[in-house]
Order: sequence, then C-alpha cells, then structure tokens
Amino acid sequence: MRIHFIVHESFEAPGVYEAWARSRGHAVSYSKVYQGEPLPASAGGIDLLIVMGGPQSPATTKDECPHFNAAAEISLIAKCVAARRAVIGVCLGSQLIGEALGARFAHSPEKEIGKFPIVLTSDGLANEKFSHFGDRLEVGHWHNDMPGLTPEAKIVAYSEGCSRQIVEYSKRVYGFQCHMEFNSEIIELLIANADPALEALAHHRFVQQADTLRQNDYSDMNAKLVVFLDKLSEEYKAFNVD
Repeated sequence: MRIHFIVHESFEAPGVYEAWARSRGHAVSYSKVYQGEPLPASAGGIDLLIVMGGPQSPATTKDECPHFNAAAEISLIAKCVAARRAVIGVCLGSQLIGEALGARFAHSPEKEIGKFPIVLTSDGLANEKFSHFGDRLEVGHWHNDMPGLTPEAKIVAYSEGCSRQIVEYSKRVYGFQCHMEFNSEIIELLIANADPALEALAHHRFVQQADTLRQNDYSDMNAKLVVFLDKLSEEYKAFNVD
C-alpha cells in the first residue's frame, strides 16, 4: 500500500501508525506541514491517507497558524473519499474527516489527557475490524474537541468524557479521537510542548499529570491498533483499487 501521512506538528508524531506501515513494507510518504511541506494535489498515488493530530481545530485560520490550511486538508480528504481510498484521522484528523463529509466538529464534554477506557457500542462490537478490542479498552487521549457525525456514521466507541472516540464513516474511513499510537517518545514530546502546562489543568477530571503519563503502559493498545490496521489494509486490498 501507498500510505501518506499529514503531520501537523513534530510533537504529534505518527508513532505506531508509522511503525506499522514500515514493518509491513508499505510505501510511506509525508506532508510535514509544520516544515512547510505541501499536501498532495490529488488522491493519485495514495491508498491510505492518515491525518494526524495537532493543537489546532478545523476552525483554526491561517492567520492563527500559518502552516495549517484546514480547507486544503479537508479538500484532500474529500478527494480521497471520493476516489474510494482508505482514510484514517487521528484527533484533529478525525475532526477534519467529519468536516470533509459535511459534519461540523464539536467541543468534547470533557478535556481528556492521559490513558482512560473507551467502551465499544453495539455497532463497535458487531464490527469485525474491532472484534479484538473486547468490550472496553484503555487508550491514550489528548484533546478538547471531537468529530462531527454524518447521518451514515456509526460510533464504534465512546468514553466517559467524550461520546465520539472512534467513528466509522464508511468501511474505509475511520476517525479516532483517541490516540492509540502513543508511545513513550511521543508522550515526552507532548509533555514538553503542553500549552497550557499540565499542572494548570489538574482540576480536570480526565487529565493525568506528567509522572502518570510516563508510567502508563501503552503496549496493549498499540498491539490492538496494529491488528485493526492489518484488517483495514486487507479489506482495502480485496477491492483491487489502482
């Protein structure tokens, strides 16, 4: 597969998504927009588009963040969906998928930073791509917002603090508000770049502090994400998309 990553910030790295792609021998390319790298002009040459997270929202303007062009990313996502490519959005990326499909993002009921459980819905439990998740799974979080829902969208999983943790927009298009790609390196980058500092957020119910973030074990969610990615790629290949 030809996998293209849109990376918004150095501290919002692809983590396990990238490690999986390379371990499976897929062709990997990037638009590191924080370094001024351009987006692809079209869906040609992409089998799976993975749009990573960032401190921005779909409403962030170029005046507020010159390297982030929400409209251009939304346009590319829409082109990939129309071309029947696979698309995964993580955090901000999931919100941009919703916007590309006509569903406005929303503020999450709770800010979530740390490792907390998500619970699978009946749709999630019935979805073979998530059959290995069980009925609940502890995963990483670092967000304020959540993706919008189209009429066809199915909520795969939710948490106590956010009702839209994993969304299936179609059999090839998924939004992950949660961060199953986290590893110790990404956690250190996020802690170093936290704005505001984590200490200032200690009053929030679902915000863990740096020591706890460092002690969390992210390996189980990483392994389950890899299985999901394998299932998605196998299903995609079965359609023989050029």
